[in-house]
Amino acid sequence: MRPDPVACSSSPVSVMLELALTPKRPNLWRCPKCRRPFANRNQSHFCSNITLESHFKSKPPQTRRLFDAFLAAVRAHGPVIVMPEKTRIALQVRMSFAALMTRRGYLRGHLILDRRHDRPCFDKVESYSPHNHLHAFELRDPAQLRGELGAFIGPAYRVGCQDHLQRPIGDKPAGRPRRRKRNRQLLRRAAN
Repeated sequence: MRPDPVACSSSPVSVMLELALTPKRPNLWRCPKCRRPFANRNQSHFCSNITLESHFKSKPPQTRRLFDAFLAAVRAHGPVIVMPEKTRIALQVRMSFAALMTRRGYLRGHLILDRRHDRPCFDKVESYSPHNHLHAFELRDPAQLRGELGAFIGPAYRVGCQDHLQRPIGDKPAGRPRRRKRNRQLLRRAAN
């Protein structure tokens, strides 16, 4: 399963380059069969070569517009790898932090956050470990991304970067991470 080049403004190579330049992070392991990157060596997964477009076949255009709006909200926080899978579209930095399932005219999805947030924008919250909590939602209108749901995308992105593993349980997360100008310059060169 390879990131869909149409869905990714940053190539997988440039995302990997930026991740490699991030200090104190081990290199990502790549599955030798599907070439998907993972934070954990020999990560359990199903290899496939599903395309992003296959998720939008027989779906109304509204479904794709909602996906594009969600992806734009995520990219406001940094580069992301879009991983189409058999039943979902995963969004990953070092680890998957969001997933979307296409429906007729809306999206079901979830964000992985480092703490529980029992908020009205989430249909369900499941805790898997002290640092990983799945927050399920339905996205029916792009305006939701400018409201409470949208406010949780940045913290979920930082979970995808595995920033939440750098602090003890219970500590408050740091503010928005500083963008690294030098990394962006290197990413541009790698993409060309």
